[in-house]
Amino acid sequence: MVTLTTLIGLAGGTCTTLSLVPQAVKAWRTRSTKDVSIGMFLLIVIGVVLWLIYGALLGDLPLILANIVSLGLAATVLALKLRYG
Repeated sequence: MVTLTTLIGLAGGTCTTLSLVPQAVKAWRTRSTKDVSIGMFLLIVIGVVLWLIYGALLGDLPLILANIVSLGLAATVLALKLRYG
């Protein structure tokens, strides 16, 4: 049975993960990352990796799922920034 705590974690993880979607889509479509901060996305990727490790150590499904998706999105934007500057 899913607890209220898990639902809140999933909802929060979904919101923060989805916040990366507009930037990833825009960077992918336009191939332009001129206004994207490389420092910010580097820190986001590092932070997400650490949260993913933390979630895995705790066995916390909301942390694991949200951070797997967030890592993919943030890493995509970072890779596009490195490629297209």
